[in-house]
Amino acid sequence: MDYKALCMSVCEIAREAGEYITRQRETFTFADVEFKGTQNMVSYVDKQTEMMIVSRLRELTPEAGYITEEGTIEASEDASLRWIVDPLDGTTNFIHGLAPYCVSIGLLEDDELVVGVVYEINLREMFYAWKGSAAYLNGREITVSKTDRMENALIGIGFPYSALGNEDGFIDKMVYYQLHTNGVRRLGSAAADIVYTACGRFDAFTHLKLSPWDVAGGALIAMQAGARVTDYSGGDNFLFGREIIVSNPYIYEEFKQRV
Repeated sequence: MDYKALCMSVCEIAREAGEYITRQRETFTFADVEFKGTQNMVSYVDKQTEMMIVSRLRELTPEAGYITEEGTIEASEDASLRWIVDPLDGTTNFIHGLAPYCVSIGLLEDDELVVGVVYEINLREMFYAWKGSAAYLNGREITVSKTDRMENALIGIGFPYSALGNEDGFIDKMVYYQLHTNGVRRLGSAAADIVYTACGRFDAFTHLKLSPWDVAGGALIAMQAGARVTDYSGGDNFLFGREIIVSNPYIYEEFKQRV
């Protein structure tokens, strides 16, 4: 398989999806919002974008299965190739007209990520990588930061609303980060958080209870940029295990002890 050619084609699909999302934002209103849960919103934009992406990906790999956020196509568990698609990561941001929000597309071959694309729509930033490649942002090679002390690190953080109950000590961890690092940011798009760590804007990122479509596009990009990408135990079950650490290698061990 020509992973590079496939990745370049996916970049074009992500860009087209981003252009559609941008056009819809011009006339979008809160009346277009549907609620999947109390704080879990979706709109026709998410669904239409997902269908557009899947249609285009089918042209590239007719044999592939899919794991998608909006479920516009039946999920596939046994296909050797599986596209993992989040058509609009950061839906709440999009609804409120707040950056960032992203198109995120990853490809699993068996159990290995082999293509990753994240398109941040507002800045028109295309992050991408494929198996064996470097990581890129708009054609320029990117790497993680060289920050080697936690007190100098800027931390990206995400959490589900349930974490605010602090049953797992999450609030205490967030307070620790705020007091012992250069600062904490919550952007509202895990895909953006991951690729921002890949290019050194964040030094580390952590999130609980993510779904695979939140992670798949960015994880390969971060790894190819030199990041450590693991679950909380240091293993590799970050895609389906609902917990992730993305960090430059210099502060990874210290950061992992605090998640």
